[in-house]
Order: sequence, then C-alpha cells, then structure tokens
Amino acid sequence: MNGRAPLGWNYRKLITAAGISNLGDGIGTIAYPWLASAVTRNPLLISLVVVAQRLPWLLFSLPAGVITDRVDRAKLMVWSNVGRAIVTLAVGLVVLGRQGSLPGPDELAELGDGTGTGTDLGLYVLVLAATVLLGIGEVLFDNANQSFLPHIVADDQLEKANGRLWSVEQVANAFVGPPLGAILLVWLFALPFFVDAATFAVAAGLISLMSVRSREATGGTVSADPERAGWRAEIKEGFLWLWHHPFLRSLAIILGLLNLLGAVAATTLVLFAQEELSTTPAQFAALSIGGAVGGVIGGWTGASISKRIGPGPSLWLTLGVGGAANLVIAVTSSWFLVAVMFALSALFGTLWNVITVSLRQSIIPDQLLGRVNSVYRFFAWGMIPIGALLAGLIIAAVEVVSDRSVALRAPWVVAGIGMFLILAIGGSRLTTSRIEAARAAGAGASPRVTS
Repeated sequence: MNGRAPLGWNYRKLITAAGISNLGDGIGTIAYPWLASAVTRNPLLISLVVVAQRLPWLLFSLPAGVITDRVDRAKLMVWSNVGRAIVTLAVGLVVLGRQGSLPGPDELAELGDGTGTGTDLGLYVLVLAATVLLGIGEVLFDNANQSFLPHIVADDQLEKANGRLWSVEQVANAFVGPPLGAILLVWLFALPFFVDAATFAVAAGLISLMSVRSREATGGTVSADPERAGWRAEIKEGFLWLWHHPFLRSLAIILGLLNLLGAVAATTLVLFAQEELSTTPAQFAALSIGGAVGGVIGGWTGASISKRIGPGPSLWLTLGVGGAANLVIAVTSSWFLVAVMFALSALFGTLWNVITVSLRQSIIPDQLLGRVNSVYRFFAWGMIPIGALLAGLIIAAVEVVSDRSVALRAPWVVAGIGMFLILAIGGSRLTTSRIEAARAAGAGASPRVTS
C-alpha cells in the first residue's frame, strides 16, 4: 500500500469523531481554567486541578492497558465518551445553578492575586472530582484509540494517518474550540460545558457506526483466551516488553521528563496570562490558536520533515525549540509573542508524536499493544501531575523571596533550562539509526489491518 492510497471509511469516521470530540476539548481549555480561576486565585490550588486531571495517567494507565487488550476497543471508545458526556453535563448544571455567585469572565483579570476573594470550597471540590473522572475517561479513550488505529490503517500509512488525525484535532481543539468557548463563556458561564458534553455524545455515536466491530479485529485476543493470566501478570508482561526494548524505554523516559517540564510551565498559564499578559478571554483563546497553527503544520508535514532531515534530528529539534520557546515566554509580556512561541513548540511537538507514536504502533505486537502503550504512557503522562504540583510549589517558593510577577515567570525558566539539559544528556540516544533499527526489528510483528 503506497502513501497516496485512501485511508478508508472507518478512518474517516474515526477522524470525524476525533474532530468533534476535540472541538469540545477546545471549548474546555477555555471553560475549565476560567472556572477554576473564578473559584480560587491560589496558584497551588489551581495546580492541584491539573494534578487531578492528569493523576489518572499515573494511577490508572496500567489497568487501562489490560482493559484495552481484553475488550472491543471501539466499544471502549464509545463508552468512554458517553461517561465524559455525563460528567461534563453534570458540571454544566452545577455551574448554571451557581451562575450568580461567580465573577464574570471579564472581571477575572482584574482580581490579581485575589486577596480577600477567598475560595469557593464546594465548587472547587466539584471541579477536582470532575477532572479526575474526565481524566479516567481520557486514559481509556486515548489508549484504545492508539491501539485501534493499526486495525484500520496499514503500517506504511501510520505516519500519514496520525499526522492527519492530529491536524484535525488541532484545528478543532485550538482553532475553533477556544474562540467558540470564549464566546460561549461571555454569553453564559455554564454554556461551554453543555456544548462540550454534546460533542462527547456525538463522537460516541459516530464511533459506534464503525464497521470494524469483531473482538478479533479490535484487539480482544487476550479476553478470548480462557486461561488468560490475571491483571498483575498481564500488566507485568506489558511492562517487561517495554523495559526490555532499549529504544522505546529511552523514549518513554525522555518524554516523561518533557511532559513534566511542560506541566511545570503550563499549569498556571491562566494566572500568567491574566496577570502578566493582561489577556481577555478572547486573547487567552488566541494563545491556543497559536499552538494550533504549529500543530496543524506539524501534523500535515511531520512525515515529510521526518523523511527529509531524518527522525533523529527531528526529535532533537523538538527539544531545542521547546527549550528556547519557554525561555522567551519567561521574559515577555506580549500575548502575541507567547502565541508565536506556542506555535513553534506545537509544530515540533506534533512532529515528535508523528514519529514516535507511529513507531510504537508498527513494532509492538498487537496482543500487547494496549498494555505496552499504557506502560509507555505511564512513564510519559504519569509525570504530568508531578510537574503540575511542582509548578504550584515553585511559584509559592519564589513568592517568599520575590514578587508575584517573578514567581509566575519562574516555571517557564525552569522548563526551558530543563529541556536543554535533556537534549544535552539524552540527545545521543535519539538517532535515526536507532529508530530505523527498531522499526526493522519490529517489522511484521503482528498483522492488524482488517478493513
């Protein structure tokens, strides 16, 4: 199958569902941070919301891998989205009931550090609980999605398919979603949550219409074995497979450190944007649009860039550009320049994903794909809540010896320096020769395309 062959109807349904779901996610990137900042102005408490959102990747990703390999992956994606729709609808109803007691979106930038405003503990606990549940749904959906794609796309088209998928997700998540979320937020604080819930429901319906539905075709080989091992043994099998693969192990650890630093920088972005960049909801949405520009370019050109300069140098660029972008953000007060830096970071971050996710999908045996993906993400995404917690602690510590402005900028400095250190120490492991050797060794591990 050549690179220009059609990707098929099942892929089109999947990419449409992903686009609709990510439209809701893009709305949520505006709605949830602004809701959190309306509930509390404490940077540590806001960082704990991000910790709650990403904690499932640390605590639940390994069991999610076993679930992914035991059940019909398409059905798992459907029910994950149904669950997220229900949770988001509940949040919308509660926010609607508290509408009169919350500061308006345009008032939040004027609150500063919120001295004297206090914290709405009841609503804060609700936000924490909802983000944990949504995080669990995200873990299940994303792991099933990545493990399902090789069943509808051939190995030699995975980079193309992943690139197109991420481009559509970026357009919906950052081009369309945030501006729409800002408009809805100003109109009615609860409205973005209702729209977000609807997108999850529609996406679930589209995925349910996909024709690849049999247990064998969707990766349910483990559950078909009457003598299958227990949960601990199956998790151990996936862990050992990854750990004994030197290159994927290195990738997982490096990505975990990158995500930790990314969380350090971005966790309190809403406060940084409101107080240091003086953004309105629309300008805050524009920051996401900047990231979307880079993400779309990276998604559509990632495979070509990788072939032109090599996958190794492509990964080096991700580290170098990301480090430089964080340091620029640390010293600027221009929201437009921050949006440009987000664009550059997203471009090369998407390039990293196009290369590394496609590699995993092509070399991991199908009967282990869900579990090995979950172990990989345990390292890679499990570091995010740790980084989010560090962000709040860094700001709190710097505020003791300096002013709030310096404190809100400090996480970006830490993230920028950290990425350059990772490049200096781990860059030698990210070579084109190692990537091609891993791909060659894993070629033909398990035929998967069934439609």
